[in-house]
Amino acid sequence: MQTLLLDRTTWDLVLDASGSIAVASDPYSITQDVASAIRVFMGECWYDTAKGLPYAGTILGRAQSVAVFRAQAQAVALTVPGVAAARCVITALGTGRRLSGSMLVTLSDGTTHSVGF
Repeated sequence: MQTLLLDRTTWDLVLDASGSIAVASDPYSITQDVASAIRVFMGECWYDTAKGLPYAGTILGRAQSVAVFRAQAQAVALTVPGVAAARCVITALGTGRRLSGSMLVTLSDGTTHSVGF
């Protein structure tokens, strides 16, 4: 499966050597799609408003346990085609409620990859 390649810093489209929009292939395309799925606010995807995490309703500005976020993020990761299992690892919950960690994603072929957030 392929997806549009996004710059890891700006999360914007990348051009290939010929000036065309670059694409990513498996396994990177799947892990990038997982990262995108976790970043989407529920209701933000115009073609499917059920996609994404409920950031506006239940995450941002709300007292919420890390376990609830972990479960929600794992559930969203599992919606990405090619993902067989997902485990969210929270590495820090810093000042200002800044959360960081990674999603360990096992693909349908049995390989495991890490996606940071």
